[in-house]
Amino acid sequence: MSVRFETEGTTLVATLEGRLDTTNAPATEAELLKRLGTGAVVLDLAGLSYISSAGLRVVLVVAKRLKPTGRRFVLAGLQPHIREVFEVSGFLSILDVAADRAEALARV
Repeated sequence: MSVRFETEGTTLVATLEGRLDTTNAPATEAELLKRLGTGAVVLDLAGLSYISSAGLRVVLVVAKRLKPTGRRFVLAGLQPHIREVFEVSGFLSILDVAADRAEALARV
């Protein structure tokens, strides 16, 4: 699992690649929360090959942290098998999901 952070204007873009599971979810969550800053957040998941319930929790924690601030949080690039996990869990109905990074950045 690798996480790369970039800034596009005031928007934090976190790119996750590999597997987000119980072995790395706590560290990933801590790193994301530490870097939230004051702008919108795009989570680029195009390179994610697997997400467990622990990984879903990471996404939910970030979303819950941002919601009271009114800042935008957009997921980008969900592969079909990852999108299915978000759909089955009900997360697609509560999260903003864009087809790719460019679309996500346009929404924030």
